Amino acid sequence: MAGRVSRSLLNCLTRENPLRSKKCLRKSVLFISQCNARSLCSSSSAAPLPDLSSHLVGKTYSDLYELSVTDPETFWGSIAKERLTWTKLFDQVKDCDLSRGKINWFLGGQLNVSVNCLDVHVAKDPDRVALIWEKDEPGTEERITYRELLEMTCRLANTLKSHGVRRGERVAIYMPVSPMAVASMLACARIGAVHTVVFAGFSSEALASRIQDAQCKFVITCNQGVRGGRVFNLKSTVDTAVKSCPSVQHVFVAQRTNNSVPMGKLDIPLDEAMAGEPSVCAPEPMGSEEMLFMLYTSGSTGKPKGIVHTQAGYLLYASITHQYVFDYAPGDVFGCVADIGWITGHSYVVYGPLSNGATSVLFESTPVYPDPGRYWETVQRLRINQFYGAPTAIRLLLKYDESWVKKYDRSSLKTLGSVGEPINHEAWEWFHNVVGDGRCPLVDTWWQTETAGVCIAPLPAEPGAEIRPAMAMRPFFGIQPALMGEKGQLITGNDVNGALCISQPWPGMARTIFGDHQRFVDAYFKPYPGLYFTGDGAYRTKDGYYQITGRMDDVINISGHRLGTAEIEDALDEHPDVPETAVIGISHEIKGEVPFAFVVLKKTAIESQQAVVEELRHLVTNKIAKYAVPEHFLVVKRLPKTRSGKIMRRILRKVAMEDTSNLGDVSTLDDPSVVLEIIQAHKHYKSCRSKK
Repeated sequence: MAGRVSRSLLNCLTRENPLRSKKCLRKSVLFISQCNARSLCSSSSAAPLPDLSSHLVGKTYSDLYELSVTDPETFWGSIAKERLTWTKLFDQVKDCDLSRGKINWFLGGQLNVSVNCLDVHVAKDPDRVALIWEKDEPGTEERITYRELLEMTCRLANTLKSHGVRRGERVAIYMPVSPMAVASMLACARIGAVHTVVFAGFSSEALASRIQDAQCKFVITCNQGVRGGRVFNLKSTVDTAVKSCPSVQHVFVAQRTNNSVPMGKLDIPLDEAMAGEPSVCAPEPMGSEEMLFMLYTSGSTGKPKGIVHTQAGYLLYASITHQYVFDYAPGDVFGCVADIGWITGHSYVVYGPLSNGATSVLFESTPVYPDPGRYWETVQRLRINQFYGAPTAIRLLLKYDESWVKKYDRSSLKTLGSVGEPINHEAWEWFHNVVGDGRCPLVDTWWQTETAGVCIAPLPAEPGAEIRPAMAMRPFFGIQPALMGEKGQLITGNDVNGALCISQPWPGMARTIFGDHQRFVDAYFKPYPGLYFTGDGAYRTKDGYYQITGRMDDVINISGHRLGTAEIEDALDEHPDVPETAVIGISHEIKGEVPFAFVVLKKTAIESQQAVVEELRHLVTNKIAKYAVPEHFLVVKRLPKTRSGKIMRRILRKVAMEDTSNLGDVSTLDDPSVVLEIIQAHKHYKSCRSKK
């Protein structure tokens, strides 16, 4: 059992105090996490803050987790008072009713998010590096200090105000990963405007739909974007979009390249406008529950949903999860390679790291430009300590020789992280053993746009606690998972499966869907009244750990056997010639449903695909059971993915069911042409089967 730890564990819950390192032994599969060793084992290495809450002193990790779910007001209230800088302290910790989708935290409090991310650090260490902009071309990175970022943010904020942007108004940001994009987000936060970042790869139609839904009056963009050695004309996309958006009054255009673009009557050269503005801008005091930002997610039906996050609760949760899940310590270089257009970029590129005074990497390029060693060359050159990426990228890099990793010095790495979807065992082992040399904790994090930050992950944990491959494992402070059955019953005990819900509110959770609170209630709180329904299924192991089994619509009922498609995919992905698969369920007149597998093969295995498919059948039989073997195997060149790397399985389901007349919302697809490729491959597959 854990020893008494008050000080260094609670230092991890407060912003200022450094964490001290301590070596621990690790094994390849079950090992002691570095975070545990550093933040739980060395109770005498750092003094607590003078105003540390007396309610939290002297407690073990288990004590703290127990307190967070049994007395959340004491737990979160104590931490919020010390961790955030307030204009006016809150007078009520929470007022929530999940059955109605009513979520309020830190009522009566006022603060400014940009002050917490910039001013507090400038006051103490203005020359600390806030951002390292890892540009598309290796070796051309730029470093921006907290002082420089504050000045940039203030000039931009003043520019927005001088052109009519007011508190509460929505501003669309359509920009590549860059310091100007970060400053745009923080400038909106500084003056009380609401930003909605749209990934700078969406089509003009997708951008327009989001501008229209959010009723944006202003857009911030760049002349062009650069990624993977290619130049993208962002301004022309915005021009097309705003033609159908009469609400837009101004388009602010920053210069990413030296190329000129046509400028119209709505357009304002952002760099020129900022140069004429003062470098000081008074921050707007914002109520805890006023909107901070909106972020759109798409579903299988209907228009994209504008998920709303508010000020204090979001910032607190992003801050504490960033520090504690990833073992961040002052002075570390935090490398999250996500785009700012997604929630991962919001929470773990911008708000979480900056609120903690971290140095955050802005990664503009791709994992294979100019070659498959790009990530690891960047790790060596920037001395990155935490590396956080998606399983999709890891599986992509798996196809290449290990020399692309091992040629670079990765000794700076302390923690590896996986985000976006469950990571399969082969990718986990490669990431852990090849990239991390078997010495870095690998945290498989589960969370959503709606949750604001990590909810289930291997860390934090007790001293010496194990980390199991490809498993999210432990709920974070304040997160109380509940597994629910098909009839709405609570599933108790261990070694069980169910719908993953969370039984009580936490500060970071989304507050509503913009303009449609009833849709918010119906989607997240109506399926299991009084609980937040994640839409995912989960397995609770015999030891009480959690493993995400995939979306509930990705669960197949085969002859009465409920089976998550992620489990089948995990088995298929273990084949050395298979870098990636996607499994969906299709109807079957006898079995109810059967699995249909879409398989991507390495180029060297294309000629022997029939033999590989047969081997895959044996793999699934051996790993799961004979009934789990997919009825169909369709070999494809690539899978349909969103720009954040998630596989759009509902499109695959439409193709497999030969129902391609209405594919639903495809605006988030990285490359729509892949759908036509798969449709043609399926037609050929059906034709071949009919001839047998």
